[in-house]
Amino acid sequence: MVIAFALLALAVLVTANWYLWRRLFRDTTGGPGRARRVGAVLIGGGWVLAVGALVAERTGAPFWLQRVLAWPGFLWLALSIYLLLAVVAGEVVRPLLRRFLDRRDGRGEPAVTAVPHPERVPAGAPAEKPQGAGSPPQESGKGGPASEEPSEPGGSPLVAAPSRRLFVSRVVAGAAAAAAVGTVGFGTYGVLRGPGVKRVTVPLAKLPRAAHGYRIAVVSDIHLSPVLGRGFAQKVVDTINSTRPDLIAVVGDLVDGSVKDLGPAAAPLARLEARHGSFFVTGNHEYFSGAEQWVEEVRRLGLRPLENDRTELAWFDLAGVNDIAGESEGQGPDFGKALGDRDTARACVLLAHQPVQIHDAVDHGVDLQLSGHTHGGQLWPGNLLAEAANPTVAGLERYGDTQLYVSRGAGAWGPPTRVGAPSDITVIELASKQA
Repeated sequence: MVIAFALLALAVLVTANWYLWRRLFRDTTGGPGRARRVGAVLIGGGWVLAVGALVAERTGAPFWLQRVLAWPGFLWLALSIYLLLAVVAGEVVRPLLRRFLDRRDGRGEPAVTAVPHPERVPAGAPAEKPQGAGSPPQESGKGGPASEEPSEPGGSPLVAAPSRRLFVSRVVAGAAAAAAVGTVGFGTYGVLRGPGVKRVTVPLAKLPRAAHGYRIAVVSDIHLSPVLGRGFAQKVVDTINSTRPDLIAVVGDLVDGSVKDLGPAAAPLARLEARHGSFFVTGNHEYFSGAEQWVEEVRRLGLRPLENDRTELAWFDLAGVNDIAGESEGQGPDFGKALGDRDTARACVLLAHQPVQIHDAVDHGVDLQLSGHTHGGQLWPGNLLAEAANPTVAGLERYGDTQLYVSRGAGAWGPPTRVGAPSDITVIELASKQA
């Protein structure tokens, strides 16, 4: 079954890239040549870099190699998605553009591809050209027949303007390439400039009035990597500190790599500032990168990991559970351990990386769960896939007596690009419903 699925995925990938090559290179050229060969190398080479970047990250290849492959490889992943979408959209534009050109020219026939070259004759010989009745014969010039079309050096005929079909293909392909490059460029700039700040008010029935206005800065999915390094981490820290929160919650997927490679990139986290401290729970990517080592590293940086654990703050309980991915290592979420013996009269805020953990939170009487994981879809229309896999993709929703807030995340996985899902750090302001 796995082999069949892999073969199907490979067939779809090959077909999609052949289609891209056809529309962008074959249909925009008059025949075989350098442009078509360059197009094949560009598309094929892009995927070699993309697969190489993914494999290097997952296998823990030398960090210098990861950095070499990551930028071009991951950006090609994003670019190929939007090239394909733009070319498919061009199929709608193509016949409309042809129809417009036909109406503008007042005819329905396509233009010829080249001027026919008459049969060559010896220099000085009279040209054989149809004559009208009574018309005097045409005289030849000094260099050959007067009727012969102008020639390029070497005697080959000059090629006339491209056909209508070729012209339309070039216009559509150029527009598709420009749209894809512009989309990916703008989406990458949005990630690299750092996340924005969202402010959301969440009323909790059990929250004491003394805690009204309590601020929790929620950050998820920072994804420090060979692409997003120390400078990006510093932007995240500066943005969080600028909100002056009472508490900071880092809800998983901090890194994509080992402590050895990315420890220096995570160092700015030591400068996080909040009145009641900073807390951390694991995401699925921590288990790809060595979760135990990262738990110890964030502890060294001054954050408190909540590994299926709970702490009682002055006005509410703060709990955290491990990510579902930890189950493969015997370190999965344990809601009973984190929440089983708590005083249910107190309000409870739970940190859990994946939104799907909301159902266990409801069963354990949690008032508010804070999650990430989805990236809001990251690359439109990826939000459609995210919606199919998660109960909530982004924002605040209620499940019975439990509320769930899902952050779109601060960084990006794979391509350092977001389209239709801007990155964010959310300041949750708790509101008391008690008189």
